[in-house]
Amino acid sequence: MNSVAGIAVEQGKVFIARRKPGGDLGEKWEFPGGKVEEGEADADALRREYLEEFGVVVNVGSLLARVEFVHNERKFLLNAYRIFFTSYCFKITEHSEWRWAALTEIEGLDFAGSDRRLLPALQAYLETEAGINH
Repeated sequence: MNSVAGIAVEQGKVFIARRKPGGDLGEKWEFPGGKVEEGEADADALRREYLEEFGVVVNVGSLLARVEFVHNERKFLLNAYRIFFTSYCFKITEHSEWRWAALTEIEGLDFAGSDRRLLPALQAYLETEAGINH
């Protein structure tokens, strides 16, 4: 099964959200996204998820990372894409809070295991975006 995560970056910080209590991932921080429905493109899934969960439209950019993980004995493929907000008027429905966080902050948070696997690729992307590797 495929799932997607959206990675929004502003001034070197990444958009993250904390899930509401309940379920396996209750109160964990994550890069928002969700499951890709049958016949749905990854970009369409991200646009749907951000509209449902935050009430905002996003533009979907390039694939940043792809990781595999197992959850409840099911194998998943998580594709993380760079996204761009068209509005910052968030109306959260599935999360208790959101914030912009530096990678050093994210490392200390109770983050979903699948999303934590994206951190090495995200760090490489942020270093490239900041011009450190040029």
